[in-house]
This record gives sequence, C-alpha cells and structure tokens, in this order.
Amino acid sequence: MDLYDNDTSIETNSFLTFIMNGEHFAVNVSKVTQLLEMQPITHVPKSPDYMRGVINLRGAVVPVIDTRLKFSLPFQENTIDTCIVVMSVEVDGEATKVGAIVDSVSEVIEISKDNIQDLPSVGQKQRAKYIEGVIKFEEKFIMVLDVDKVFASEELINLVDAETIKEEK
Repeated sequence: MDLYDNDTSIETNSFLTFIMNGEHFAVNVSKVTQLLEMQPITHVPKSPDYMRGVINLRGAVVPVIDTRLKFSLPFQENTIDTCIVVMSVEVDGEATKVGAIVDSVSEVIEISKDNIQDLPSVGQKQRAKYIEGVIKFEEKFIMVLDVDKVFASEELINLVDAETIKEEK
C-alpha cells in the first residue's frame, strides 16, 4: 500500500482572513501581494464613493477601495488595526493591483476545498455576488470573497485605464 497515494490527498488552500464590521472575510493568499499600514490616499475626482483614491506603491499607481462602502457596511473611523490589503485581481484579462481597506487582518488559515460551502441564496444579493462560499472555522463563519468580482468594477477598469494612459505620456 502506497502511503502517498494521490487519490487520497486533500487539496488545501491558504486564506488570509480579515474583519469588517465584526464580520469575518477571507481571500485566497495567492491573490494577496502585500499588507500595508494605512497611509495617505490621493482622492480621484468623480470616482464612486467606495473608491477612496490611489496610492503610490513603489512607483505604481494602485487604486484603493473602501471595502466597507463597497459592501454597504456602516462607516467607521480608521483605527490602529485598519490596513490596506493589496491584491492582484483580474481586470479585462490583465492582472492589476488593487488595495482594499479592511478593519483588521486576523490570520492565515488552511482549508480544504471540501470545507468551502455554497452561500445560501437568502440575504443581500448585492453582497452575495462577490462571495465564493462560506467556511465554518473555529465556531465562526467566514465569507470567502471572489476578489476578481469584488474589485473588477467598471469604475476600477476606467481608473486603471486612465492611470495607464497618464503613465504612457
């Protein structure tokens, strides 16, 4: 008997967990490129409310989203734990960096794909379209975000395109 039989292996994924408004969320670690402390954000005129603006990350312009506003959560002042999670998302077939402001980052967890359950169809449809599934972990439920859907909005695509044009000039 082969102890390393591939048919019995369990595929696990690593997820970065974070909190917003007391709710737990997770994104696949493969999408996360950096964790940053809060820093000054340059406002972009005529951008949607949830688009806080842009930051300079080693010479690259990175749009920053207020995740609370994107999910229609109540406003909260920044705290010492508030941070920016920089992720690589797919926008029009290209990888683009986007910053997401979150209340606090919790931990990295390992979960098998079998433990990610579908989200019940009850609740806010607006938020549900951004959720890949739900994990029950240590007596709490964690919403797994589909970051490509959350952050690949028309406004973000336009902002990325505008910044690319400015950089090329």
